[in-house]
Amino acid sequence: MSAQIELSNIEKHYGAFHALKNVSLTIEKGSFVALVGPSGCGKSTLLRSIAGLETISGGTLKIAGAVMTGVPPRKRDVAMVFQSYALYPHMTVEENLTYSLRLHGVGKAEAKAKAAEVAATTGLSALLKRYPRELSGGQRQRVAMGRAIIRNPKAFLFDEPLSNLDAALRVHMRKEIRALHDRLGATSVYVTHDQIEAMTMADHVVVMRDGVIEQQGSPLELYDTPVSKFVAGFIGSPAMNFVPGTIAADGQSVRLELEGNPVLPLGRTMEVGRQVMVGLRPEHLVIAEGGDVALQLPVAVVESTGSMTYVATNTTPELTVVETRRTHLQAGNTIGITIDPGHIHMFDPTTGLAI
Repeated sequence: MSAQIELSNIEKHYGAFHALKNVSLTIEKGSFVALVGPSGCGKSTLLRSIAGLETISGGTLKIAGAVMTGVPPRKRDVAMVFQSYALYPHMTVEENLTYSLRLHGVGKAEAKAKAAEVAATTGLSALLKRYPRELSGGQRQRVAMGRAIIRNPKAFLFDEPLSNLDAALRVHMRKEIRALHDRLGATSVYVTHDQIEAMTMADHVVVMRDGVIEQQGSPLELYDTPVSKFVAGFIGSPAMNFVPGTIAADGQSVRLELEGNPVLPLGRTMEVGRQVMVGLRPEHLVIAEGGDVALQLPVAVVESTGSMTYVATNTTPELTVVETRRTHLQAGNTIGITIDPGHIHMFDPTTGLAI
């Protein structure tokens, strides 16, 4: 698979502030790449740099093998979809779709034919004569995507396009965007602060922090083998639990800094007495019906959503446990927990890096 977008040692400075620091990333043709991270991590700046809306301070950016230094946005052959939709309110859906084609000299008949084709692809055929004010949020987002598709660009760039939609519509639209990507065989770069969007939509997820790439890989790679406490805490919902601990005298278990100083077997040998930060995903803490348990934890809060029960423990630090079975637990109960040693993550408490 050939590279469609290549970023090499990209820097972006705003005065003394470094928004992007030596960022290198290869985006393969036909892939769906999500840039994810907290506010201010640099993900939108990186996307806008690809689009040409930001001028990079250093490094090399290529699209389809061509260096983009000095190339204006309109000549980069990429299409951007914004969270605000950016539709022309005085134009119909059809006119919004055909506007960029007409600017590039495409004839009226050909532009209308392409608009009809794109409308069929995006479910807008019955809405071509409507104005943006007459559309729902989801329909407006489809128009924004259709306007990008009609240009047949080398890449689609999405800047948090679903942020303004309600929860149910977000779930629906992320399926639509991914299905559209697959049908078109497009290259898509998608910025979001929502790790669930990133995990469910992308082939390749890039986690950013403070202007650098913290980790990149497939969604399951990031979930199973996070390289740092930051990635481990950012990927997964509910977030990973973290508990300080010390490697016990046998070198093969860790003593947690919880009430009673419980010990968890590790399934590997580590330096005796080493201080560690233990990571435990809520869904890997299994409430035991009986027998040997690794942890005995008092219950503080029980929240049921019907299919799932979320248990918060009355400990310091508080732990979250996810139970998929129906339970009659109440605050004040004590639960026994088992955990597979293969699901125990270990991090250096100083550097935050995985051990």
